[in-house]
Amino acid sequence: MIKKAVTVSFRACCVGAISFVLLLHGAAANEETFTSERYTIRVVTVADDLDEPWSLAWLPDGRMLVTEKPGDLRIVSPDGRVSDPVAGVPRVNDSGQGGLLDVMLDRDFATNNTVYLSYSEPGRSGESGTAVAKATLVADRLENLQVIFQQEPKSRGGRHFGSRLVQARDGTLLITVGERGERSRTQDTTINRGQVIRIQTDGSLPPDNPFVGRQDARPEIWSYGHRNPQGAALHPTTGQLWIHEHGARGGDEINIPLAGRNYGWPVISYGRHYSGAKIGEGTARSGMEQPIYYWDPSIAPSGMAFYTGDKFPEWQGNLLVGALKFRLLARLELDGDTVVREERLLEGIGERIRDVRQGPDGYIYLLTDSSNGRILRLEPETR
Repeated sequence: MIKKAVTVSFRACCVGAISFVLLLHGAAANEETFTSERYTIRVVTVADDLDEPWSLAWLPDGRMLVTEKPGDLRIVSPDGRVSDPVAGVPRVNDSGQGGLLDVMLDRDFATNNTVYLSYSEPGRSGESGTAVAKATLVADRLENLQVIFQQEPKSRGGRHFGSRLVQARDGTLLITVGERGERSRTQDTTINRGQVIRIQTDGSLPPDNPFVGRQDARPEIWSYGHRNPQGAALHPTTGQLWIHEHGARGGDEINIPLAGRNYGWPVISYGRHYSGAKIGEGTARSGMEQPIYYWDPSIAPSGMAFYTGDKFPEWQGNLLVGALKFRLLARLELDGDTVVREERLLEGIGERIRDVRQGPDGYIYLLTDSSNGRILRLEPETR
């Protein structure tokens, strides 16, 4: 069953007092308080003055790796101190939506110190494409950098790189790749446009990928027909990959990408072009998958996490999605694979939410998307 989100109905659920507690941190407030349906939420600034932060990952000692879209990787201590740029990061094409994007630690990081980065890789003639590199983190530098995936072909323009990274339970690496604004090429499986990619962590191909051995599709493809997936996470119970992707004017989707399946862009969509014109053939077509949930109008989703911690026990099993356009955090209640309810949180925060993560301490962490970006920690207050 597909669930549509309508702005007006869910905004009504979140009406409540929003108060601001001003605890000075330099010249800026470092704490805000918002009222949700089940909790009073304290939003604490952990670090600020980050340049368009895009993703974060926790090191075993509690420090965070944070990517900045212009091309720097920083190490942020639990008390908010931001390091100088980590050395050894690959060169990126910082243009439009491209730059240094996702960061992820290998699940065996404690023994191999391996870090993965996704980024817009510059080509020889001004083109760029989504790429993934792995490297060894040694103190404050990356060593033994190896590019393990490159989107083919590269193209001009700065749109729709996708770029979220997830390591599946079987150890394979799942990579979301946007269609680079080239919607007419998204159904072509002989190139990399609008797909989930599945590779081994050394860049080799899993033999059970759905298109291995076929001449009409690239063997690294797991699923296709996506637009611009900027959120990805494993379901904590099933282990399945969930993604969300930007629509155009409406039609943001949540999908559970299955092997070899076609998710329809741009043939089917629940949105319209920015001009208002119809997209493709409508909302359904035989052989193309339906989303499990969609937003109309678009919230411009980015970042996604399943909540499994103990700090917000009433939210366990919920899906959390950041919004760039509406500048909020969407909390989705699930019944199996069905979204049964949405609450919109932090309305009035006034900042684009780029990434959403659950910390090892059970709190929820957000990145705000600006030239003075912040790491925010959400904590429950006792009512």
